[in-house]
Amino acid sequence: MRLMISWCSCLVIFCLLQASHRTSGVAYNITPSEPLFPNQTLVSSGNIFELGFFTLSGSENQYIGIRYKNLTPSKIVWVANREQPLPYTDRSAKLTIGSDGNLKLMDGQENIVWSTNVSSRSNYTLAVLLDSGNFVLQDGIYGEIWGSFEDPTDTLLPTMKIGVNVRTGVKKFLISWRSDSDPFPGSFSTGMTSETPPQAFTWNGLTPYWRGGQWDKSKFIGIATMDQSYSSGFTVQQDTQKGTTYYSVNRYDIFLYMFISPGGSLTIMYWDDGARAWLMDWAAPNNTCEIYGTCGPFGVCNSLNSPICRCIDGFVPKSNEEWNSLNWTRGCEREMELNCQKNTSTSTSTNVKKDAFWQMSQMKLPDSGNYISDIGDEEECESWCRSNCSCLAYSYVSTIGCMVWSKDLIDLQEFPTAGEDLFVRVAHVKAGGSRHKAVIISLSTIAGIIFFAVFVFVLCKWRANKTGNAWQKQLKQDDSLELTLYSFDSILLATNKFSTTSKLGQGGFGSVYKVRPFCRTLLMKIFQGLKAM
Repeated sequence: MRLMISWCSCLVIFCLLQASHRTSGVAYNITPSEPLFPNQTLVSSGNIFELGFFTLSGSENQYIGIRYKNLTPSKIVWVANREQPLPYTDRSAKLTIGSDGNLKLMDGQENIVWSTNVSSRSNYTLAVLLDSGNFVLQDGIYGEIWGSFEDPTDTLLPTMKIGVNVRTGVKKFLISWRSDSDPFPGSFSTGMTSETPPQAFTWNGLTPYWRGGQWDKSKFIGIATMDQSYSSGFTVQQDTQKGTTYYSVNRYDIFLYMFISPGGSLTIMYWDDGARAWLMDWAAPNNTCEIYGTCGPFGVCNSLNSPICRCIDGFVPKSNEEWNSLNWTRGCEREMELNCQKNTSTSTSTNVKKDAFWQMSQMKLPDSGNYISDIGDEEECESWCRSNCSCLAYSYVSTIGCMVWSKDLIDLQEFPTAGEDLFVRVAHVKAGGSRHKAVIISLSTIAGIIFFAVFVFVLCKWRANKTGNAWQKQLKQDDSLELTLYSFDSILLATNKFSTTSKLGQGGFGSVYKVRPFCRTLLMKIFQGLKAM
């Protein structure tokens, strides 16, 4: 009897310990009989992520969400009830699985605050947190019924997808927090368009704020500043049959994420073990030129120039006053009407000027382009645009095909490297483009070099002639000095009438006489005077 009592006591203590561990510790799944309470966390099998109740600094609200485990500061990557927070004083709230198989967040009064709201195919479901950060609801055979990756908040983890299904209208966008201490949906959102080719966008409300450019099957051609190792890790999946376009991070580095900040910055962060901190790898927009439409319609932005905005060649500012005050939002307008738009009564025999296309290189292509699917090469693309007066510009990208623009060219940016060629329709008198300018510059340079060479040659020739003439003149002067003649009277005076006292000696050519000193000085002065003439 005493043994039976001891065994029952041990069993009760074991059950109490298990209950205590469950109600105030770590859980690895949620079932209908085992909900999650505020003093518990649901942990992934590899201890990478944890899900639980949390309250932000300075807030009186309570949320349930997912964050990185054992990393300080930790990053919250998903919030379930961002629009319906619980009061932080509610310690009776719980996350459980209801009788219909759905996950449900209940407050202390058993009111449903948040639910997965899916149709369960099984009478038995459980919820687990995966090492990928995906919080999933599974059926009895571990099939996924719902996952938090299908309902993103402000953060994109590796293998997550954001995009749009044009058939169902379902959109998976990242939506910013209202502030750093308030996860309520903010004004900025990031996602994909369903056009061909698709583009990455950040919107402020309904207004475009940043544009990543067209997807060329390996990268977004409007993102020239992103490190190639990360750019190549992003993937766009477009299924025309299902009508879906999704964007995901294919590079599987679990300690890396992308998020949209409350201020509209799309940022990639990674964990640095050495620094023991989250470091920023890339962010957009990172300069004024990357903000959508900074230079307005038909304006080009270059962050290396001052001022950063200019009009496309053949266009002028709509308002010089605004342009000079660095307000470029109204953009530019065409300086001369296109020839194809002129309504003239000229006869068919009159030669009508044709429009030309101005080439712009290393460009972020403008927004609102149309993809022409049945064009096979650049020549056909140009021909199509030339034959349609409504076509204002075209670009042929080998990995995309032919794109044309019939609306205002907006959000143009010029890169120092990378980018694509854009051909803009202009009146004939403004034709030329960068190739034409390059030819002119080359010819001008060659002509300048030739002119300079001829100038140097002529100058050297002239100086040589001048120097030669000077030498000839000097030689003539020297010769004339060597042949200077003296009168017989001056010689008589200098030799004292050929006195024997002045005689120095006798040679084969005659006698040699010494000149008296004052006469020698006089003769020297005469000689110097003749030399200076």
